[in-house]
Amino acid sequence: MANSGPPYPPSTWAIGGTPKLGVDVPITAVFLFLYLCGAVVHMTIFQLNSRKGHKFVFSALIFGFCMARIVTCTMRIAAICKPHNISLSIAASVFVAAGVLLIFIINLLFTQRLIRATHPTLGWNKAFSLVLRLLYVLIGLTISMVITCTVQSFYTLRLRTRQIDRDFQLCGSTFFAIVSFLPIPMVVLALILPQKAHVEKFGRGRFRTKIFVLLTASGTICLGAAFRCGTAWKTPVPRTQPLPAYYSRACFYIFNFVVEIIVVYLYALLRVDLRFHIPDGARGPGSYTTSGSLAHTEESAQASKGQRGLSRVYSEEETFDGLPDPETRVEEVDEKCTHDARNTDEENVVGNCERSMSVDCVETSPDQLRPEDDSTKQT
Repeated sequence: MANSGPPYPPSTWAIGGTPKLGVDVPITAVFLFLYLCGAVVHMTIFQLNSRKGHKFVFSALIFGFCMARIVTCTMRIAAICKPHNISLSIAASVFVAAGVLLIFIINLLFTQRLIRATHPTLGWNKAFSLVLRLLYVLIGLTISMVITCTVQSFYTLRLRTRQIDRDFQLCGSTFFAIVSFLPIPMVVLALILPQKAHVEKFGRGRFRTKIFVLLTASGTICLGAAFRCGTAWKTPVPRTQPLPAYYSRACFYIFNFVVEIIVVYLYALLRVDLRFHIPDGARGPGSYTTSGSLAHTEESAQASKGQRGLSRVYSEEETFDGLPDPETRVEEVDEKCTHDARNTDEENVVGNCERSMSVDCVETSPDQLRPEDDSTKQT
């Protein structure tokens, strides 16, 4: 591809090789459809929860991620259809690199909630929260740096400038791989460190299932980030040589789009909007556990008791965590209330009798007692 002026075509191979119209366009269209379905699912979940007063912003963030990937696939299809438009190829490559950052941040926020539930003192510590906020700022600055260097590398022929741009890109790729891996050691340390208090269970489902979901998603995303980082550190291969196997088309789609699709649908099918939900306005240790949760469970169980009848389906917590059946708890509460009311009635009756007897004794004075008749005495 010859071009007299900037932007200049790349002189080395990149992951994915040279896209082909008859192969890459259908594959990208399939991923476009999958991301579109993911966006619809997560936005539907977000809207239904919002109508019920159930706030879970992460569903909207995943929707935003899917929308960014829809733009990425659209730009990639347009770049494949117009291979001579280098500006379009640059835009497509920038979107490929920048979209996954939302998943990184979501996984870190889920990790923070697990740490606050297992170690409230550490999780709610201001220093720990400040470190995470600085990490989010660094993510934003790093992606800005990577985008700038990527665009600049297409607009210069100076070897020194291109080498500097490559160094910054390697730094950003390594940083993103570390960030994608962070939730795994953080969760493992939270489980290993001795706990000073009981786990503050939040959301629905078993706590170990939350850990499994987060570790699975983090490991899947980390796999893609680590592969991109590892291939970036390889010595650049000129386009005059054959395409290396680690830059193949399959590697591009698997370690970019497939791993992300797995996480998007994993979070939808396992309902992270219910599992990782915390009470509104939760601040400080103990705020994840609400005092009204039991009452809400009892009210909901009593409301649906007549509808379900014998077809009672036990929840995950009731089946595996040994929690009592909400209907049983409602019956126990009703029985306790009836017993307390019965005891109260008996106490009221006894109290009324005692009060009436004391009143009769007080009202009956000695002067009112009749003395014996004189005639009786004489007789």
